[in-house]
Amino acid sequence: MSNYYSADYLRMIRNKIPIDGVIINLLNLEVRNEHQILRFRCPLCFNFHTATNHKTNLARCFDCQKNFNPIDLVITVAKCNFVDAVQFLKDSVE
Repeated sequence: MSNYYSADYLRMIRNKIPIDGVIINLLNLEVRNEHQILRFRCPLCFNFHTATNHKTNLARCFDCQKNFNPIDLVITVAKCNFVDAVQFLKDSVE
C-alpha cells in the first residue's frame, strides 16, 4: 500500500466516486428517500436531517452543520486515518 497519492488522484477520489454510492454501497449507512432527496443517518449526531448534493459530491448534516466528502465520510464512519480511507475508496473502484 502506498502512502503517497498525487493531488490529481485525491481530487479524482473526492469528486468522481459518487457520495450516494459511498453512503449506500460502501458504508451501508441507514438511508431514507424523502421527496427525491437521499437522507442518511449522520455518523456524528445520528439524525436524518441530511442531504447529498450531486453537483458538489458532498453530503451535509444540517444538525451538525458538517459537510462530508467521500474521504471525510469514510474517515468518520470507519474511524480510520486519511491514508486508510483513500485506500478503502481506491479498492472500491478497482
